[in-house]
Amino acid sequence: MKKLIHSLRFKSLFLPSNIFYAPLAGCSDYPFRQMASSYSIGLMFCEMVKMDALIRLEKNTFHLLDYKDDMHPIGAQLCGSQPKLAGATAKIIEDLGFDVVDLNCGCPVDKITKDGSGSGMLKNPHLIGDVIANMVSSVKIPVTVKIRMGWDLNHINAEEITHIAEEAGAVAIAIHGRTRVQKYKGKANWDIIGRCKKVAKSIHVIGNGDLFTPQDALHLIEQSGCDGILISRGTMGQPWIAASIRALDQGKSFPSIDTHFIRSHLLKHGELISLYRVEAKALLDLRRVSCWFLRQIANGKELRGMINRATTVKEALSLIRNYEFPPV
Repeated sequence: MKKLIHSLRFKSLFLPSNIFYAPLAGCSDYPFRQMASSYSIGLMFCEMVKMDALIRLEKNTFHLLDYKDDMHPIGAQLCGSQPKLAGATAKIIEDLGFDVVDLNCGCPVDKITKDGSGSGMLKNPHLIGDVIANMVSSVKIPVTVKIRMGWDLNHINAEEITHIAEEAGAVAIAIHGRTRVQKYKGKANWDIIGRCKKVAKSIHVIGNGDLFTPQDALHLIEQSGCDGILISRGTMGQPWIAASIRALDQGKSFPSIDTHFIRSHLLKHGELISLYRVEAKALLDLRRVSCWFLRQIANGKELRGMINRATTVKEALSLIRNYEFPPV
């Protein structure tokens, strides 16, 4: 049987696999990327950053782009709808050493779409082309774009945007099988991803949406014929999912995801957070991350409550370390 997981090239950039981890605001931060980097992901993205904030050299924005050498290949995602800023900010990303620069045309949050950015750009497909063209002309690294299938069910234009992005010089387009209006409700439409793959000539089509298990990942590739997958919420609490997808594709077994496995990963993630954040922020982040991991465990709600009542990171980690988990 033909393997669905394989290496990929974006121009001269070699990607070890076609499994990518998406940029998730407030989630795919530096500690998360440290966790994920040990699983040989094809391409990992930092959190989305705004073009205008980069131009203003905002310290907190650059902080979102922290990475270390073992995280390569690594991409940064820009959010903005002004072509005049696109080239300059893409060049900043290239100069920071990133391997790929991506344009966000998928974020459904109101504060992003109100100025026409994020999925607001789906209403103006030719603007997407203009922004991509400015990025492509300014950098040597590959330029990619992430979209949703349309603004709403009456305006599905993913196929049109695939063509526009290809003409503008993007090497890949990631397509989330939902509209902006849907946000994360309902089932992702994988058929639209397949339709985009059929109209694509040279651009790589990357499927996204409802990828929570290894089985989901392989089914999407089989159904749509897409060139790769971009996993978003499915990475939360299971940074190892790329390795488990690869194992399934190769007919191998992945280590049992039991309570010991989950506890050890949660503790490691918590310790990385504590090394990166100040105490107050670290405690908030640990509470959030604990929800991701503990949703997989029976009675995990009890421990989550205990962690939420902890007043220090040290206390929270001790609770996790000493808690008697029931069998998964």
